[in-house]
Amino acid sequence: VQLQASGGGLVQAGGSLRLSCAASGITFSGYTMGWFRQGPGKEREFVAATRLGRTYYGDSVKGRFTISRDVAKNTVELHMNSLNPEDTAVYYCAAGNAILSTLRQKAAYGYWGQGTQVTVSS
Repeated sequence: VQLQASGGGLVQAGGSLRLSCAASGITFSGYTMGWFRQGPGKEREFVAATRLGRTYYGDSVKGRFTISRDVAKNTVELHMNSLNPEDTAVYYCAAGNAILSTLRQKAAYGYWGQGTQVTVSS
């Protein structure tokens, strides 16, 4: 099983980026898909997840980020708008059998991508 995250880069504050996560070896439709991020000197934190057609977001990104799943392409995307320097982090996609009560927890995901760097300049 491999998850490949892409789409990171350098963007100015107020800008947008789209991250994509492609899978091989699993079919996303059977899993909860999540995005987490880890900023410099910080713990890895929950960003967003999608499960059974519903979406969930961390408080710091709610209203600015959107997670979506393309079943045909077996990809999950994270659309990030109104980026600010506090969003600077390595972003990881993850897949797992997380349920509603656990989908914000790293331990609920068994598969992880390698991470993609997002840097937001002020």
